[in-house]
Amino acid sequence: MKLFPFGHATHPQWVMAAGLVLAQLRAQMSLPGHADKPSLGLLYITDHYANEAAALLQHLREALPMVTDWSGTVGVGVAANNAEYFDEPGMAVMLCDVPPEQYRVFSGAAPLPASFKAQSALVHADPQTPDLAELIAEMASRTRSGYLFGGLCASRQQSVQFALSSTQDAEQTGAKVGILQGGLSGVAWSPEVQILSRVTQGCQPIGIERTVTSAQGNVIYELDSQPALKILLDDLQVSLSQPQEALEAVRATLAGLTSAGQQGVGQTGSLGVDVRVRHLMGLDPARQGVAIAEHPQAGERLAFCQRNLQTARADLRRICTEIREELEPETISLEMAHALAASDAQAAPHPARRIAGAVYISCSGRGGPHFGGPSAEMQWVRHALGDVPLVGFFAAGEIAHKHLYGYTGVLTVFTMPSDAASAL
Repeated sequence: MKLFPFGHATHPQWVMAAGLVLAQLRAQMSLPGHADKPSLGLLYITDHYANEAAALLQHLREALPMVTDWSGTVGVGVAANNAEYFDEPGMAVMLCDVPPEQYRVFSGAAPLPASFKAQSALVHADPQTPDLAELIAEMASRTRSGYLFGGLCASRQQSVQFALSSTQDAEQTGAKVGILQGGLSGVAWSPEVQILSRVTQGCQPIGIERTVTSAQGNVIYELDSQPALKILLDDLQVSLSQPQEALEAVRATLAGLTSAGQQGVGQTGSLGVDVRVRHLMGLDPARQGVAIAEHPQAGERLAFCQRNLQTARADLRRICTEIREELEPETISLEMAHALAASDAQAAPHPARRIAGAVYISCSGRGGPHFGGPSAEMQWVRHALGDVPLVGFFAAGEIAHKHLYGYTGVLTVFTMPSDAASAL
């Protein structure tokens, strides 16, 4: 496995942006240590290009005939290395150096064959798909590890997905070959494809974690056998006797839900990786209920929380550090230690990290100014991991493990065997 070529650009005309991206890809494919004949492309576009998705994909296919398989989707923003194109025209492409027998592109039109033994999967999904959470869990059950990573399309135009396999019959799909709407699509990976993946939260609890003791549908009536609305107002330190103040506080509040036996709020007061953040949808003062965008079950745990910039930054640093430390050798020579220190300073890749490429999917609510400035979130990632090939998008919801998340980031790196990395 060699370094994955990648490119990114913005331009009001997608043809011009594609030209800039292709120039970057071709330049990298000619460099030592980079893949020169990759067969799989990951394509992410902002919704400014969504209505031209079919023409855009066809253009890339003709320009890169060696890339026979494509996967991707649309977001309100796309990410690449240290750049974000948020709420503007943009695209990001990465060409993966993975042997064709080690992956399969799948979709509702071309389901994953039973003969392919998937270890994990990259998943894109339409947020309007019925029973989406159940479909994600079912897809996870079809992998050996039970691990998915990905996100939901986010678009003010068409919610398109890219899913094209070399085994697909273009004659049967017409002019919009590889373009899908609705359902799930993505890439399943065999056990030979090694990944490391982490979830980073972006919210801070405002109260203690409690157990759901009474709920119906999406309304929670009791937490720790106490009225749920009373607990919410107590945590926020507001009263319905001052409705304007209470309304503003509730609008800024979210619910962090954790299933029994999973990692919830930690001892340090931070959200665990299994916490699923959901919007508050309404209040029921008559029955002291709180409605959330989920169907909670009795026995699950809940903590009310709010978005927090410092928490998001700290947790993003944490997951990048965990990945970096896991990839770096436990014992290294003095020469390699100096090289790694230099790579941090210069944001240059180093073979000791063994990263061939990375995918980062972040919530659309985290992008743009939330991290303090344009491209700030991606600059944090680049500073921690170095100048590695990376693409991704800003989603309407994030997928990790077998769950659908919100206000999180999912960082996944493709790793090279140590012998392959040392040969670069």
